[in-house]
Amino acid sequence: MAEPPLSTPAPHRALRAIRRGAHRVDAATPASRDRAVDALRAAAILGVVLGHWLVTALVAADGGLHTASPLQHMPRLAPVSWLLQTLAVFFLVGGYAATRSLNTARAKGESYGGWLRARLTRLLRPVAALLGLWTVADTVLLLTGTPLATLHTLLKLALSPLWFLLVLAALTAVTPLVARLNPLWPLAVVLHVDLLRFGLHLGPSWLGWINLAAGWLVPYTLGAAWARGELHTRRSAWALLLGGTAATAVLVGCAGYPASMVGVPGSAVSNLNPPTLAAVTFGLAQCGLALLLRDRLRRAMSRPWAWAAVVLVNLSAMTVFLWHQTALMATTATGLLAGRLPGLHTPPDSPAWVAYRLAWLPVFALALTVCRAAFRHHEQGPRRPRHRPSRVVHRHLPPKKTPHHA
Repeated sequence: MAEPPLSTPAPHRALRAIRRGAHRVDAATPASRDRAVDALRAAAILGVVLGHWLVTALVAADGGLHTASPLQHMPRLAPVSWLLQTLAVFFLVGGYAATRSLNTARAKGESYGGWLRARLTRLLRPVAALLGLWTVADTVLLLTGTPLATLHTLLKLALSPLWFLLVLAALTAVTPLVARLNPLWPLAVVLHVDLLRFGLHLGPSWLGWINLAAGWLVPYTLGAAWARGELHTRRSAWALLLGGTAATAVLVGCAGYPASMVGVPGSAVSNLNPPTLAAVTFGLAQCGLALLLRDRLRRAMSRPWAWAAVVLVNLSAMTVFLWHQTALMATTATGLLAGRLPGLHTPPDSPAWVAYRLAWLPVFALALTVCRAAFRHHEQGPRRPRHRPSRVVHRHLPPKKTPHHA
């Protein structure tokens, strides 16, 4: 008598379902889409998230929480910031996507106002949820007697991602004006501002904040140049990579700029707050590397599972970016119920802390997954009809080689 067939184990069924879903996403993607753009955007977002989780510590002391960084106590960890400070790549992709989107809108006869409204809506819609939750949370914490210093620490961390969105929104709004701007112009502005600040020690205290716009305008205009097909050769990518690396090495080694590409509490100069010339030249090197990796990324994204993972990140990119600090703080606050936990509430002053913090990363990721599930609809908007094409997916066409560029 034949035995009945054994049922397929649940893990195998789940794996097959994931594989089928990945193949459906791959099949639904237009062949004309430049998948390298999405891969770079996902890598930039995840780099920022991991960087913040690794260099931001909430230390429990004196009945409250205050921020600290392992870079304060272990400066030799500065190379970690070189790997995970990926904002320049995000602005590069932002300039590329905005320029191509604007050109497409113009070709369809759409107005600038309609185009800008559509782009800013998805960019800024998730902010309302973050502000609403933290308004309620801060009110509750204040009424329950939480020290003001702790409230300031938490609110500063929670709202810190907003500066990035505001700068990106401003650059998006002026895309028609800067789409053909040579990146050397904003680079020259950064150079002169730093010369006045650090070389001649002249100018008002707010002078450095000019670099907040000019500094990130450099990779943004590089992205616009990429969209125009002006950075299609490997020679231009190598020039950015080698030139940016050499300039950064000289600025750090000879001009006294900090080696860390992120802010370090207590440091006299921060490369990011506001951006310095070293941060901008480092961003040039990052953009050159990103451009060099385009072909390899396109080949890698031909694998359905890899492409599905990138799509998943991009669909909730702003939600992930806005809520990753809240996920860290929620884990830290919950952990206080069990006492001072190493790598979570202890001073980041030893390699042991780094090992413990690495072990906490999956917990942070789980908390962020919960935040994403709760708030992603603020970014993606209402569910679309089943047979209606997705408005989230925009076509990024690789620049065609015209006879002028051949």
